[in-house]
Formats: sequence, C-alpha cells, structure tokens
Amino acid sequence: MEWIILLIAGCFEISWAIGLKYSHGFSQIVPSILTVICMIASFYFLALALKSLPLGTAYAVWTGIGTLGTVILGIILFKEPVTAVRLFCIALILCGITGLKLISN
Repeated sequence: MEWIILLIAGCFEISWAIGLKYSHGFSQIVPSILTVICMIASFYFLALALKSLPLGTAYAVWTGIGTLGTVILGIILFKEPVTAVRLFCIALILCGITGLKLISN
C-alpha cells in the first residue's frame, strides 16, 4: 500500500512540474493555483509513504518518478528533443527506481 501512496505522490510531482511550465513563472493564475495544489498533495502523499518506507529509498523513487514523468511529458507536450543519449539516461533512472524498490524492506 505504501508503494501506491508513493506512486500517487510521484504523479502529483509530475503534475506540479508540468504546471510550473504552464504557469509561466506563476504569472498565469489558474495554472499557478493548480501547481501549488499539486505541490501540497505531492508532499502530503510523500509524507504518508515515509511513515513506513525508508527515507532514502522513498525520496529517490519519488524524485525518479517525477523525473521520468516530466521528461516523457516534456517530449510529448513541449516537443523536447528525443535522442539516444536521453533515452539511455531515462532507462538508467528507471533501472535505479526498480532496483531500489526491489531491495527495500
């Protein structure tokens, strides 16, 4: 259950990172409000997950989910470049997240 909570936290992290782009430096009111709501939700669910998960593992997985999601959505939504090196780095992050989950208690 704690991993599902951490996944939810990671999804909210992706949402607020994308929201930052749409808020244009907090100059757009609706995207800015939604971004702050997603930030609060992300930290809330991370805090819940930390009740039973090791700090280092949970934090690394949370940021990894956020990183993967924002890179993928950056490619899809903002036409960011897709290169072999970039895809390789994404794969490394995914391997790290998977490894940390597999070895955690």
